[in-house]
Amino acid sequence: MPIHLLDTLVVSKIAAGEVVERPASAVKELVENSLDAGATRITIEVQGGGLQSIRVVDDGSGIPAGEAALAFERHATSKLTSADDLMSITSLGFRGEALPSIAAVSQVSLLTRPSSAQAGTLVEAREGNVEGRKSQGSPPGTSIVVRRLFQNVPARLKFLRSEATELGHIQDLVSRFALCFPSVAFSLEIDGRKALASPGTGDGREAAAAVYGANVAADLVEIAPDEADDATYRVSGLVSPPSLHRANRNAISLFVNGRWVQNRSLTFAVVEAYQNLLPERRNPIAILRIAVPLEEVDVNVHPTKREVRFRREGDVFSAVQKAVRSTLVGAAPVAAFRAQGQAFGSAAGLSPWRPPPRPSEGQGALDLIPWRDNAGVDSGRETPRSILPVLRVVGQIQTTYIVAEGPDGMYLIDQHAGHEQVVYERVRDQVAAGAAERQGLLEPAVVELTPALEAALKSQQETLERYGFDLESFGEGACLVRAVPGAFRSRPGQALIEVLEALLDGDQEQASREWRLAATVACHSAVRAGDVLSHQEMSELVRSLEVAQEPYTCPHGRPIIIHLSTASLEREFGRR
Repeated sequence: MPIHLLDTLVVSKIAAGEVVERPASAVKELVENSLDAGATRITIEVQGGGLQSIRVVDDGSGIPAGEAALAFERHATSKLTSADDLMSITSLGFRGEALPSIAAVSQVSLLTRPSSAQAGTLVEAREGNVEGRKSQGSPPGTSIVVRRLFQNVPARLKFLRSEATELGHIQDLVSRFALCFPSVAFSLEIDGRKALASPGTGDGREAAAAVYGANVAADLVEIAPDEADDATYRVSGLVSPPSLHRANRNAISLFVNGRWVQNRSLTFAVVEAYQNLLPERRNPIAILRIAVPLEEVDVNVHPTKREVRFRREGDVFSAVQKAVRSTLVGAAPVAAFRAQGQAFGSAAGLSPWRPPPRPSEGQGALDLIPWRDNAGVDSGRETPRSILPVLRVVGQIQTTYIVAEGPDGMYLIDQHAGHEQVVYERVRDQVAAGAAERQGLLEPAVVELTPALEAALKSQQETLERYGFDLESFGEGACLVRAVPGAFRSRPGQALIEVLEALLDGDQEQASREWRLAATVACHSAVRAGDVLSHQEMSELVRSLEVAQEPYTCPHGRPIIIHLSTASLEREFGRR
């Protein structure tokens, strides 16, 4: 076949395929146009999964009569004039492709009126061609109706999912807009049913309540933006406490300069900030607004504008992770006991307190886990706001839980989880200082390894040695263990296999591997459920938790402490 120019209609459909992948794509482009027009109220109405009709109505600035038909021409835009403008884009749309692409695969009616005009302008377009334009009465703003989406592109219809799936994408999209723009009132109607309504008050927590419900929104923790004059990246928003989590990462919403983006690196930064605070395979809720200098971010990466490229992605990653982590460490509450079969969760009615002065150093004969490591090296990390009060140990239940009394009721402490967290912090600090404890074995242990575990050992042997292991090859499929981390209580062979499995199953990021390694070492070093502890040992464990960096959950995300307040006790015993 000879080289030839494609027909204009074919070119339009190809271009439309890059921008309008599904009904939600059309909704996204239309809503972004409304936001760029300064709308404060946006209504989205969807019929038949978006294939039958999509209607978007706003109270924005509208389009002058002389420009309404021009809006359907490809690359016609009011948002930039030269290539230099691409380096400082402040609008959501800028390519001039959205409306032409939608019109190329549907029938579109545009009714628009600037507030200064006496009448509105109605423009009809079909398959990319403007078929009529006339004056018509209308309120200020713009109303766009898209009908019969993809009816002239049967191949695209074949790849769409069920109507419920397509509606789910639309609802998710509008929810992100509501979270990103709390000062805009969004309304979504699906087949005549109200699916979402945000108040548009400017309060991010109220927008979150419209999306996730009032109870979830009330529990979210606010991230205060860094107001330092030299701060290049500013992170603000809301994140869930460790007691509130989801099975997947869909509830992590990232907005860069007011644009919803999907970025694996920044999503991972949020997840990493919750390291050892959540149960395994659970994920947080996060609504993060990230302000980046315009010259530091490129939004002209993909036709759908879903992705952005940062000039210094590592610095943005660090800013996000630090902002989330510091907020969690400083504000996470102790889990509270809910009586009469209610679930455990954060104590909504629990007033924070400042603990009385702690006992002087050296008080207590048995120091199970000192805060400073044996080399006397301070961790140097910033200590968070203290949440745990000084507790008085009462006793032990089922040789598993420590019972303690505090200024406002009773505390139950999981002895294994608590000791595990204290050991984890100790190991982490010692490794960072290059002074990990090591205990030699009287007789070296021979451990047989599968090929996968042997490969993990070879790739991570240097890391294992930094944590206190002394290992050497002992022929094919085996190794010799000469020393293990100082606090180990498990059999060396069994422990090494579990450590290697943790490295094998871990994330490819080395930081995540080392977290799994430290957590596994801590687990094999901690006291067990069923171990009988003396009153002195329990007291020393509680003292160690009181000065721990993160005394709320163990490295694997399980709760350490549950609080039963004095008020709860009085209610249960009928005293109030």
